[in-house]
This record gives sequence, structure tokens and C-alpha cells, in this order.
Amino acid sequence: MNQTLLIELLTEELPPKALEKLSSTFASEIFGSLKEQLFADEHSECTPYATPRRLALTISNLASLQADRVIERKGPAVNAGLDAEGKPSKALEGFMRSAGVTFEQLLRVSDGKAEYFAAKIEQKGKSLDDCLTDIITQALKKLPIPKLMRWGDTDHQFVRPVHALTVLHGSRIIPIELLGLHSGNVTRGHRFLSQEAITIAHAESYESALTQEGHVIPCLSKRREMIALSLDEQASRLNATWVGHANIDLKKLLSLSNEDRSILSTLLDEVTALVEWPAVYVGEFEQEYLDVPQECLILTMQQNQKYFPLLDNKGKLLNKFLIVSNMQVDDPHHIIEGNQRVVRPRLADARFFYNQDRKQKLESYVEKLGNVVYHNKLGSQLQRVARITTLAGGIAHLLGADKAAAELAARLCKADLLTDMVGEFPELQGVMGHYYALHDGEKPDVAEAIEAHYHPRFAGDSLPQSKIACAVALADKLETLLGIYGIGQIPTGDKDPFGLRRHALGVLRILIETPLDLPLPLLLKIASENFPAGMLSATVAKDIESFMLDRLRGYLRDRDFEASHIEAVLDTIGGRLHEALPRLQGVRTFSALAVSKDLAAANKRVQNIMRKNQEELGSALVNAKIDTKLMTDEAERNLYQAIQDIAPFAQNYFDRGEYGQNLKALVTLKPFIDDFFDQVMVMAEDKAVRTNRAALLQQLGGLMNQVADISKLAA
Repeated sequence: MNQTLLIELLTEELPPKALEKLSSTFASEIFGSLKEQLFADEHSECTPYATPRRLALTISNLASLQADRVIERKGPAVNAGLDAEGKPSKALEGFMRSAGVTFEQLLRVSDGKAEYFAAKIEQKGKSLDDCLTDIITQALKKLPIPKLMRWGDTDHQFVRPVHALTVLHGSRIIPIELLGLHSGNVTRGHRFLSQEAITIAHAESYESALTQEGHVIPCLSKRREMIALSLDEQASRLNATWVGHANIDLKKLLSLSNEDRSILSTLLDEVTALVEWPAVYVGEFEQEYLDVPQECLILTMQQNQKYFPLLDNKGKLLNKFLIVSNMQVDDPHHIIEGNQRVVRPRLADARFFYNQDRKQKLESYVEKLGNVVYHNKLGSQLQRVARITTLAGGIAHLLGADKAAAELAARLCKADLLTDMVGEFPELQGVMGHYYALHDGEKPDVAEAIEAHYHPRFAGDSLPQSKIACAVALADKLETLLGIYGIGQIPTGDKDPFGLRRHALGVLRILIETPLDLPLPLLLKIASENFPAGMLSATVAKDIESFMLDRLRGYLRDRDFEASHIEAVLDTIGGRLHEALPRLQGVRTFSALAVSKDLAAANKRVQNIMRKNQEELGSALVNAKIDTKLMTDEAERNLYQAIQDIAPFAQNYFDRGEYGQNLKALVTLKPFIDDFFDQVMVMAEDKAVRTNRAALLQQLGGLMNQVADISKLAA
């Protein structure tokens, strides 16, 4: 009969950051094997469960016995299976023995290329009991466990010691021996709220039995949702928002992918993996600790204590926090007081680091960077800072920003790496530099640039806002890109230890989204020249440009632009990436017009003709001027006049950045272009006439390709 299968491993506390991955892999591997071996079918559903002390799953509608099957087993080719006398060769005899068939029982099958022997073997269906031990064993081997543990005096290994194994098919215990344990139907509930063993009468009652008798919510996603709702309720009572859930509604938070949610609230996932019977309580600390920058206090509470800090409606930290406890009790004051007692020393440490760091000016840390190796081929952090400083000043000059301010911000941007606070919390690099620079009396735009130069740190992160901050951010990222890539540390596959792809995307986003009129080839040229001669590969600037253009194509595809549109724009943009998005919008608008394909095809024809003429006419065409006296055909005169009429309007639209209007203006040229190609022979025998007509097409091509190479839109 088809029944629900339950498998549970009762363990010591599992690593919380790995729990969800362990659970999903455990469930998918077992479910996949059972489907492959025909115990599960399209009506079967797998439900994973995971708590700090258990990995489990249930699979509905699971057969206890496989159906009998006839398997066709492929043997050797006919020409290899028979000897010269037509008798079975040794290879064929071996195949017959392994398949348990005689020569007369063999089939001859053709796959269209060759004929080979095959045997049809009747395979009796195996029982679930016979197969399950091996299926679970293989699944355990595939779990993402970085380090295995042994326990007791046995050689059994798992991520944590295992105390009990439950395997039920319906209400029947499937006898299995695994990790030194014999399967049963007895488990345990909450470590403190449920002392008695719990008997699981039926696989389908697993979740309800644990919840009602064991004070355990076994489903990880349900626990996460319960905790998030409780955090919301407690924060709402205080007119606050819990950190990790700021400015985002609960429904959206819970619908995000694991990767996106980890950016918003890794802590929510972690505490979910730490508790079985969650309850949320409010704790508080002394108001005086709020004199410390709130980023420091937030990280202290989140990383060290797994608390959820609270922000008021202005985004300011409150002296209250939320505790996710593993105990639901009527009087939680002992739990709250205990948590308040342990958080105070952590906050006191943060205050001590902050006060100690401010006893020295940020400038005093800069020279000490000379003792910190950046890379053995690229020198110390101080040498790196010197390169960033020079480059930031150059970029600020190109932007028309305060060069001295940009150079000062760049000189100080890495100084906070040597402070006590950043030593304790590396995530605060840049943030603490901002606070310490303001304390030292530096201008706000310098302090802002020190923090913002790390941005964007991840996909969707904010960008530097001021020109000074952009100059320092670009300098930092370009120095990293050119330096690391230039010494041969090139990203391969999924390996990118220095985050070069992230840095490249950061540069692209700053140039495109800010936007900044800084040609990419120019930036790469001055960045490469900033390194000592011979330190980097000779082609590093060109190599990085290709590397970044590949990232750019991906970035633009992610914004739903078509590949042909992207290539059309990149061919004409000349590295001025700040024009990429508006030009692409213009091309998208133009391509929606019915006439766009015809104009694209005409443009392609123009380019092909120009390519042939350039090979023949060479420099004569470069400086050729159009002579109307050489125009003997009415169609070419009409095209020439249409170009003169349209060009001022098109140029005006182009200069104003109205790229869609520029391309739409070309539509009126279509009948004149058609007539020209129908009636005019460009490759005239008279060289002067031929050059004149080629010059006309050259002018036409220049007008049509101002925004993008629209020939790439042709089908």
C-alpha cells in the first residue's frame, strides 16, 4: 500500500547557518532517489523539517514495493559479438553470463548507426525495506558538511552526534541500522519544555505530535514566519521597526529568495535555526550607550547576541531590542533580565573601542598602513593608498570637483582599518572612518567620501552621491581591478577571491546610474599609468576593458534590453557609459516602429557599400566633400536634400539627449533611401562620381548611426 514515509535523525545542536542547506539537501537527495527507483511518483510530495536538534522529512503516497519491470540491457555490437564462424565471442559470452540469458534469448537491435545485441531482463520489484538503508546512506554522504564529527567509541561520523533514528512507513517501523542506531518510532521534543519521549504513531502525525506533545515547531519555514510576525507585533507596540526588516513589508520579506533575504536579514534565518519553540521578548539597555554610533551597537547586538535592534520612525536606534527565545513562558522576566545582563558588557566594549580610537586622529593611522601588506606583488596598504590618492585627484579634476578634498578623502579612506572598532567589526570599515573624520574636524564631504568609497558593496546597494565620493570610489575600485588583474589574478569560473567582478560592476553602476561623463578607456588608461613601470602586464588596460564590457552586457541584459540593441549602442558609444541607458531606451522606442527593420536593413546595405569603397578609395573618401554638380540622378539629389533637411533636427535631438526622437526623425528618409538604391548605381565608372556618391552614403551613415549602429537591428 502507498503510505507516507517519515525519516528523522535526532541529533545534538546542528550548526544554525548551515541548517537550511542541510535540510533541503537531505530531503531532495532522498526524494530524488525514491522517485528514480519508482517508489515515489507524480502524486508524491516531500516536506522537509529542520530544527536545531533534528533533520527530518515526510514523503506522501510512497509505495512499499516497486512494480516488476522489464529492462532492456545493451550488449556488444553484432560485429564484435560474433567470431569469424558466427559463434559468440568472449565479449558476448561475458555479457550473456552477466545478464543471465542464453544466445537464443538475445535480441538484435539497431540504433540507426549500428546493430548490437541486447537482452530483456525481467526485474522483480524490490521492497522499500531493502532499498531505504542505502538511499539514506547515500544522501548523508552528499550533505554539505565541511567537517565531520565522531562520538563515543565508534567510528560513525556526522555533522553532530546522532541519538535516535525514526523511520516509519505509515504506522510501520522500517527496520534500518544506520550510524550505530536501530530505527524506531520514538523521538524527543523540546529540551526543557518536554521531558518525556514521544511516540510517533503514524508518519502523518509527526508534525502535530511534535507540536502538541513536544513543544517543537518542526517546519523551518513556519518557525521563520512565526518569528517574523512576533517581531512585527512587538516592534509595532513600540512604534518601531526591527533592524533587518526596515522599509519592507512582511509579505515581501517572506517571498524573497534565500539569497536576497540574506542581504536583508541573515539574522532572521539564523535565529530560526536556533530555536524550536520561539517566543519574542523586549529587552532594553541604558540610554547612555546611544552616544556610540548606532552601527556599532547594532552589529554588537546582532553578531554577538543575536538580538534584533529597534529603530524609531526616523531611523534612529532605540535603547530597546528584541530577543528571540527558545522558551515560551508565562513570566519571562528572568529571560529578559538575563539577556539584558549579558548585552551590557558587549555595549561597554563598543563604547571603549569608540573612545580609544578617537584619542588619535585618523591621519595618525595612515603611516602605519606601511606595515600592512596589501599584496606581495603590489606592495603595502600605504603604497596602495598613495595610488588611490593620485587617481582620485585625477578623476576629481575630470569631474570638476575639489581635487584637494578628493585626495584627502582618498588618503584617509583606509586608515580606519587599523582602529580597534574595525578590528572587532570589519563590516564597519568606512563607516567608522566617516565618524572619526568628522570628530577630527574634517569637512562633511570628505567624511562622506570615506564611507561611500566602498559602495556599492552588493547588488542593489546605494551608490556614492557627491562627485568627491564618486572620485574616491572609482579610484579604489579601478586600483583594485588594474592591480589584481594586472598581476595575473584573473577570475575563473565561480572563483573570484578578490571580488573583481563586483568591483567592475561597481564602476559600471557609478558611471551609468549617477551618471558621470567619464569615458571608460580614459579611466583605465590613467589608472594603469598610476602603477610603477613593469609592475602590471602591458595589456592590462585593454584586458580590463574587455572584462568590464562583458560585465556591462550582463548588467544591461538584466535590465531587460535585447542583445542586438546592446551591441548596436556599444558599437557607437565610445566608452561614454553614462549615455548607455538613455540610448538603449531610444533604440527600444525606435525598434517598435514598423519601419525600423527596413531602415536597419538599408543601413546595413550602406555599411557594406562603404566598406567596399573604403578599400578602393582609401584616404580619398576620408576627406571627400559632396559636390552637387556631380549629382546627375534625381534620386541622389533628392536623398542629399532630405539629409540636409533632416540633419539639423536630428542633431538637435541628439544634443539634447532625446535619442528616441533622433531615431524617429530618420523615418522620413526611408522613401528617399529606397529610391536611391533602386535608381542609382553607386559604383559608377567615373571615379569622381563614385567618390561623390560614396561620400553621400558616408554622410547618410553618420546621420543614421549617431545614437546606435542600427544595422545590428536588421534580422
